Amino acid sequence: MAEEHNGRAPLVEALLQYQAKKVASFHVPGHKNGQALRSNANVMEELARVMEIDVTEITGTDDLHHPEGVIREAQRLAAAQFGAEETFFLVGGSTAGNLALILSVCTTPGDVLLVQRNVHKSVIHGLMLAGAHAVFLAPQLDAGSGLATIPSEAAVREALRRYPGAKGLLLTHPSYYGMGAPLQPLAELCHAHGVPLLVDEAHGAHFGQHPALPESALAAGADGVVQSTHKMLTALTMGAMLHVQGGLLDRTLLRQRLAMLQSSSPSYPIMASLDLSRSLLGQQGPAFFEGGLAAAAHLRRGLAKQSRFGVVAPPGASGEAAAYTIQDPLKLVIFDASAALSGYELQERLEAEGCVPEMSDDRFVVLALGPGTTMEDADRLLQALDRIAQADSPGNAVRSGLVSPTGSAEELSTWNNSVHEVHLSEVSEPVPFSLKPLLPGESEAIPVEESLGRQAAEMIIPYPPGIPLLYPGETITEAVRQRLRMLRDSGAKCQGPADPRLQTIQVKKG
Repeated sequence: MAEEHNGRAPLVEALLQYQAKKVASFHVPGHKNGQALRSNANVMEELARVMEIDVTEITGTDDLHHPEGVIREAQRLAAAQFGAEETFFLVGGSTAGNLALILSVCTTPGDVLLVQRNVHKSVIHGLMLAGAHAVFLAPQLDAGSGLATIPSEAAVREALRRYPGAKGLLLTHPSYYGMGAPLQPLAELCHAHGVPLLVDEAHGAHFGQHPALPESALAAGADGVVQSTHKMLTALTMGAMLHVQGGLLDRTLLRQRLAMLQSSSPSYPIMASLDLSRSLLGQQGPAFFEGGLAAAAHLRRGLAKQSRFGVVAPPGASGEAAAYTIQDPLKLVIFDASAALSGYELQERLEAEGCVPEMSDDRFVVLALGPGTTMEDADRLLQALDRIAQADSPGNAVRSGLVSPTGSAEELSTWNNSVHEVHLSEVSEPVPFSLKPLLPGESEAIPVEESLGRQAAEMIIPYPPGIPLLYPGETITEAVRQRLRMLRDSGAKCQGPADPRLQTIQVKKG
């Protein structure tokens, strides 16, 4: 096992050997080891150096789609590091992995896949490519923040009971906010029904690599796991991995799908960065994360001393532990407890102070830390928050629980409950997906009051919480119609509808 977890990076070593030879390139790419750019004085030397290892499938560099040499070895070492039986490098981000998994399990148009309702758009695109029917499972909502995690065990059990022919369950874990809940019970449920658990773990590539980090999806029993190695680890952007284990996935078909989806000329710098990212983990082990974890702890301590800004409550503090029991310590979800600044406004203020967050919504700002985050970075952020607080001096900042920028804690609780009531039927009817677009004459706009029983022709995503209320093809129930009316009457923001005021909704004709 020591050999499995050593610090070698075979693909990186092969590229460095190529670079050292200073060969005359008579192969693609056309920049010829960066020489074409060096004659231009305006070109960054850094980019030219990267191009020295930007090669193609030549002797010694192997072939991603039929690996027999250094890529095969690099993938084997990655599988050992992350606990998989087999690992595939992805040069198209987690998107390529999600598409490949869906196309591997949904092989016939009309196949049913159980899908968490709030998934990345790549999952929706995979459903379209497969011509699959999605059964959407409502995620659980954390009572304190209104943020979503994964579907409940009861919802998964009911979905498997209703749809015994389902081809699998696809979940997103952790969420963009670093939140989650145990996966093992869901993996056991899937396996008891003979179907695979597929996990979009894009934001959890580091899980399981340090005692302070949550358990990985593979360790919890997932069969296919997609990780964005570039997000929370150290690969170049678009660098990702697909890990598989067990016998519920057809790996021959999976390889074919990956070859179909990924470029036949994959980026060697991206693949080398995947190899190097794994190598760093193998060399340093848990110590690789100590600096980032220390900076995160320092930030939490600093925020605890303030009255103006807070961090979303840790697992269990919200009183609904079933929805939120896992938090990535390297993701901090902060908010303005005075309700003076929305998440968007707080992000703008932080950026003006030279601190760039990962993302924001109308209430929260997400800070993504990592192995490269320093204590100086943490101090800079705390100082920026101090300056923002001093500049505003709202005089009404209180730490009496999580408060929505748009209302009181009581109003937030009422809003959360109304969302939950819409999803009392936590398991949807099958929703068909295809690549065939609706023609202009195949849909019509009708008043929301008249939409009961009609099929939606557009997506409706209330924001917050960013969970689609309707997908195209879903039948509008009475509960959904009531929710649409409530959203309209409250002036809520929605993504997707042609009529942002929700006076009307697009439905299919007939």
